[in-house]
Amino acid sequence: MTENVAVKALEQIMPATHGADEDIDWPAAEAVWGTRFPSDFIAFMGRFGSGSINGEAGILLPLPKPGLQWAPAEMAEETENARQVWEAEGGRAALDVDPGSIIAWGVTGGSDILCWLTDDPDPDRWPVLVVGRHTADPFALYPYGMAEFLYRLCSDEFDVSPVSITFWDGGHLSFVHWRKAQRRWQEGRNPETGEPDPYAGDFAD
Repeated sequence: MTENVAVKALEQIMPATHGADEDIDWPAAEAVWGTRFPSDFIAFMGRFGSGSINGEAGILLPLPKPGLQWAPAEMAEETENARQVWEAEGGRAALDVDPGSIIAWGVTGGSDILCWLTDDPDPDRWPVLVVGRHTADPFALYPYGMAEFLYRLCSDEFDVSPVSITFWDGGHLSFVHWRKAQRRWQEGRNPETGEPDPYAGDFAD
């Protein structure tokens, strides 16, 4: 796979040590969503996969997969949530777009939904749309791809945070693939840190 500059930059501040190639069937994903995906998202899925950043932000799967313990988060549910928020906030009066152009790729622990606005026929030109929960505005557009947005967010480069929470501590950033997180849980360890956790362990679905 061709190296993606934005994902490579992100990896410099957030190592992919606990990431994994998600091995996405991209033709199948394109058929489901009716579109190609941005090259940085494809590269991210190949290097990091789906999972969590510092336990406070999650990157979503484009297609559902069976989990080891629970179903990992995927794009369809959060996309529907984002479109419902758009409608509840006033629809076109709040953000003059076709709701079908809103596709979610991530979430935060503050209930923000990180999306693309997919109007441009070139996926690499899609801006990030933040559907915020406790942000200044319910919708905000940022002229960056997914990986550059995450880099800027995790580097604290925004004057005003585009999301409702702070999930970095000025230096340490950790990404944990969903499969590793669930395996840690099954072993009685904290999914994010790998440390022993008395509250972790097997449970019935």
